[in-house]
Amino acid sequence: MTKYVLKRLLHGLVSIILVVAIVMILVYGLMDRTKVFVADGNYNKQANNNRITYRYRRWEEFGYLDYVPYADYINELARNGELDDEERAAAVTLGRAEDGSNDSELTAEYVQKFRDFYESKGYTVSRLKAVVVRNKLSNGGQPALFAYKDNSLLQRLWTYFTSLFFIDNVHYVSDDIDIGERGLQFTLYDPLKADPETGEKRFSPAIIGNGTMHKYLLYCDGDFPYIHQNFLTIHLGTSFSVSQGVDVFQTMTQSQGAWTQSLITYPTGQTEMSADDLHSATYLQGSRDSTPLNTARFTDDYTNVSANRVSMSRMGYSFVIGIIATVMAYVLGLPVGVLMARYKEGLLDKIGTVYIMFISAVPSLAYIFIFKGIGRAMGLPWAFDMDNVKKAMYVLPIVSLALPSVASLMKWMRRYMIDQMNSDYVKFARSTGMSETNIFFKHVMKVSAIPIVQGIPGSLLFAMTGALITERVYLVPGAGGLLIDAINMYDNAVIVGVTLFYAILSVLSLILGDVLMATVDPRISFTEKAR
Repeated sequence: MTKYVLKRLLHGLVSIILVVAIVMILVYGLMDRTKVFVADGNYNKQANNNRITYRYRRWEEFGYLDYVPYADYINELARNGELDDEERAAAVTLGRAEDGSNDSELTAEYVQKFRDFYESKGYTVSRLKAVVVRNKLSNGGQPALFAYKDNSLLQRLWTYFTSLFFIDNVHYVSDDIDIGERGLQFTLYDPLKADPETGEKRFSPAIIGNGTMHKYLLYCDGDFPYIHQNFLTIHLGTSFSVSQGVDVFQTMTQSQGAWTQSLITYPTGQTEMSADDLHSATYLQGSRDSTPLNTARFTDDYTNVSANRVSMSRMGYSFVIGIIATVMAYVLGLPVGVLMARYKEGLLDKIGTVYIMFISAVPSLAYIFIFKGIGRAMGLPWAFDMDNVKKAMYVLPIVSLALPSVASLMKWMRRYMIDQMNSDYVKFARSTGMSETNIFFKHVMKVSAIPIVQGIPGSLLFAMTGALITERVYLVPGAGGLLIDAINMYDNAVIVGVTLFYAILSVLSLILGDVLMATVDPRISFTEKAR
């Protein structure tokens, strides 16, 4: 089995890369790249040449191309010692003419070097003349010179997958910064978990780093999954529209809602009511001395913290609703399907068939609104309130999500069992005198459950992706609409990141489904027998 799983993982990895490549071709090659500015409020504030340079700078951030301003080229030469400060200031100043006719001699020399260097590397060099109105520079009309080159698909793939994971280490902080002794400290008594009023230590294992990006690399708290780590960070891509400046994975996993305050003790010993999550602290050079507040709270530059919020993450809401709905579907659907097959053409079978036909015939949006109306009439909450979450809020979304799956499982379990009842091995069992009850429950039901079992891992894993229609109707702040929002807002990073996430779940669900099916059915073996 190990050989089979490794082989499927390898094939799955290739499939994932191909899927991401196809999506990148669609969003970067076939979509008009100017559409990425639809939700960019800053774009419309730019004017003249500033708008053009802003466009190229953002395209570089989106992964479309590599963009090099002339000023960056000159500053790099100055850092390398080729130019002193006076020469750098003179060389970086461009004349107003597009052909460079009114450049200084020094500027003309380095403009030509810039052009020759980047054109030799396949870049396109563009120069924008100054926009002048009545002999004065117009707003955003400064002359500009830059080089750009579109990124190839292979380059995008390489950059994306090589930056997918970040492993924190004690050499993250630059060597020329005095941070004290680098290293990791393991403690059984997390100082942040001590009683704020008495200072009494509480058992709470943690690993604290110095020189790392995150202050806490491992810690425990009362939130699922209770043990948290920052050794490995996943980067699916930074969003530019859906959640500006936040990584896709963080968008799906970070808590939501209003801030929740509690009495906490900062590293300096100062105690106050705050929403700061000190376990999320990351290094920010010079931040401790930047404000008196940070100086009073922190003993080092690990001051960049996120806030504790009252509600779960997008994925958390989707996972809770999806898991409960999945369990409900299997608990209800399979037994009813078995009974429908056992008492074929009976009353239960007819009622079940009507239910299956209703769910299959009525559009999902229609019956969701039907259940929503029934729930409102019964006094159940029909919309989520992240700042005041109640258990009753989960009822309607879970029921609406579970009922179609119940119908599907009823239908397929009934069909598989009726097909098996006409098989040769059932006829042989009857000829031996075995009772219908034993045949049905010991043989037919067991064999019929095999194809059903294969879909269980997929049902559980894809609970994390959410349900678009159900979440939109009941205003659930889940992950279901993330991909649609990204497509509508032309957020390429989110589109690629969510696609990768879905692809990984698909591969895992197929492999786990095969393994589970082989575990249930002894006739299936992953080993090759010698001929």
